[in-house]
Amino acid sequence: MKILTPDQRPHQRMDDAKAAVALLRQLYDEASDFLNNHFAAAMTKGAPDGRVRAFYPEVRFSTSSYARVDTRLSFGHVSGPGTYAATITRPDLFANYLTQQIGLLIANHDQPVHIGYSDTPMPVHFAVANNDAITVPQEGAAQFTLRDVFDVPDLTTTNDDIVNGTYTAKDGIEPLAPFTAQRVDYSLARLSHYTATDPVHFQNFVLFTNYQFYVSEFEAYARAQLDDPKSGYTAFVSTGNSIITTGDGVIEDAGKMPQMPTYHLKRADGSGITLVNIGVGPSNAKTATDHIAVLRPHAWLMVGHCAGLRNSQALGDFVLGHAYLREDHVLDDDLPPWVPIPALAEIQIALEQAVAGVTELEGYELKRVMRTGTVASYDDRNWELRDQHGPVQRLSQSRAIALDMESATIAANGYRFRVPYGTLLCVSDKPLHGELKLPGMASTFYKSQVARHLMIGIRSMEQLRTMPLERIHSRKLRSFDETAFL
Repeated sequence: MKILTPDQRPHQRMDDAKAAVALLRQLYDEASDFLNNHFAAAMTKGAPDGRVRAFYPEVRFSTSSYARVDTRLSFGHVSGPGTYAATITRPDLFANYLTQQIGLLIANHDQPVHIGYSDTPMPVHFAVANNDAITVPQEGAAQFTLRDVFDVPDLTTTNDDIVNGTYTAKDGIEPLAPFTAQRVDYSLARLSHYTATDPVHFQNFVLFTNYQFYVSEFEAYARAQLDDPKSGYTAFVSTGNSIITTGDGVIEDAGKMPQMPTYHLKRADGSGITLVNIGVGPSNAKTATDHIAVLRPHAWLMVGHCAGLRNSQALGDFVLGHAYLREDHVLDDDLPPWVPIPALAEIQIALEQAVAGVTELEGYELKRVMRTGTVASYDDRNWELRDQHGPVQRLSQSRAIALDMESATIAANGYRFRVPYGTLLCVSDKPLHGELKLPGMASTFYKSQVARHLMIGIRSMEQLRTMPLERIHSRKLRSFDETAFL
């Protein structure tokens, strides 16, 4: 069959990261424009005489040296001789990330990269995703069979084999990045669907919460920051991509709310804060982190509510998660429960210092309002109604001090995706001690505690932002055979 494809060209040797990214953008634009144009023509004039195919661009790197690089670095280098490659999508969105990662690779090995087209076809669905004038119809709606003419998403290249450590090298070429281009494109599309905001707005520091009450406080904080020229924040983006740049800006009504309402307090360099209301449950937590991970954030934190398990705790007290009892089960196939999820010192210190700063308590006095220990995440919201012998015994044996439904999932997926993670919960009920979360009590609790809790999350993120990237991205998250790209 005749194949229509953009002009192919040999890979180009590149010694400069910015020039390499510029070429990646050129190749990507050529491929996506080619598919957009042919698809639009096919929908109006009928299928072309032949198959239409374009390919993702790629970064390729080869070295024959075992030379050691700075052992303090957790990324930016390959582990040994060989050829490594990564397919690339949306280089416009990932320009800063790609420039940094390619630059480190070139500098640390004193070797060039090679840029060209890969042999991975670009699915037409992803190529037209950024063109509002084109929509891929459902199967059977067009006058021709779509997959007979265009490439469609392929699950063999849309998976988590690399981050899960189950990837098998093809033709001896090892992965250079944790995700393939198709996997990234899939998540970019899912993010737009679930959050009702474009991925371009996501910032490098992400807060997850399980209550909408935090949103109004986050918006109030954002408006105050936009009115402060010294804050460094430039815009606030709400669901539906409604953008304001001043404190008195009007946010447009998004209409129907998405499954995971998301809000972005932006900085020009992307180092602002994104707040995601993931709702209730480990499945939502996994869905959100599965997709946000492809954006390679510098840290994500859970700032939600929990059940306090100790009689000495009071409503409104804070819990700094230091370990996780994973009874959420949604990640068992990807990250077995026997894998320990370590606490990350940099995140823990930032959170503890933020609690101290907001509560104005220090040292031993801080123990009055905060405990550090194991957080248990359960997959049954009504666990209190079950036979108490089993669950309560396990909670006691684990020394857990709090229980929720999302924190262990977020931490475990942070570990799996090499994204620094942490948890600071607020005790909203004590079911083992007769204090259930009932409407009246919950309303009073929310009014008094949400603002303070959210501010602690914000302050910890702002502190992490001042740290060098190589310190935030701990070596604890990297295995002995890692991708060079973060």
